[in-house]
Amino acid sequence: MKLLFIINPGSGNDNLDYKTVIADFFKSYDHLFEFYELQEDFSSAQVKTVIDSSKADRVIAVGGDGTLKLVANALKGTKTPIGIIPAGSANGMAKELGIPLQLNEALELTITGLPKEIHVISVNDELCIHLSDIGFNAYIVKKFDNLPQRGMWGYAKAACQALLSRYLMDVEFNIGEEIIRSKAAMVVIANATSYGTGVKINPEGKLDDDVFEIILIKKYSFLEIFKIRFTNQPFNPKKIELFHTKNLQIKTRHKVHFQVDGEYIGKVNAVEAHLLPAAITVLVRPV
Repeated sequence: MKLLFIINPGSGNDNLDYKTVIADFFKSYDHLFEFYELQEDFSSAQVKTVIDSSKADRVIAVGGDGTLKLVANALKGTKTPIGIIPAGSANGMAKELGIPLQLNEALELTITGLPKEIHVISVNDELCIHLSDIGFNAYIVKKFDNLPQRGMWGYAKAACQALLSRYLMDVEFNIGEEIIRSKAAMVVIANATSYGTGVKINPEGKLDDDVFEIILIKKYSFLEIFKIRFTNQPFNPKKIELFHTKNLQIKTRHKVHFQVDGEYIGKVNAVEAHLLPAAITVLVRPV
């Protein structure tokens, strides 16, 4: 079996030499492997060319959700399995799929893992494999990108900064024949269940069903989210509502902050999303 490792040196632990660690791990195996290290000026087209020319049996994303998204974009619509070595700040999708955070265990899974088809969402023509949103959390992502600290402490500092300038959006969207108009602190378009921080925002999410979820957070009630993180209690509908759909259009009165899979996109006043069923194949633990 041939494996191609796409390594993002800017993710997670900058001091770890992933090439050396991976090469050492595979000394006792007969599998072939190649490395491609992302440069600062890389393009998605370059990465796709590298992946296509490699003809690898499995492509492994070494990084965070952004690196996984890059590989997923290149392999969307193919059956080539994608492996994950969690090396980002939050590693939300790795946690969602039950990928080990311990490096050697994750490397073992690149060989023993079983292919599983999952759906993704197209959100304003961006591939969303995890979670995207408008409002409060997207503003946190924007602040986080500008901080020197990474990891949970950096995220907490960004959240505190965002809380100082919180505001409510005027949003409108359709679910079937129903038009929903509301004030909102945040609207989440959810493929997965939880953020990389561990907050379970979408308790009804499944990566291989035929819908995605919209979570409408009407007020700044993040204690409600933490309650759901640690209990089995349902959402309080006065504060948070959840909807299922295959297609979505959101309009906002004013431009609002927007992020996809932890990447800040900018400000928008319209979002369009639709389901892409069985769009990518990922490696998961054998049952």
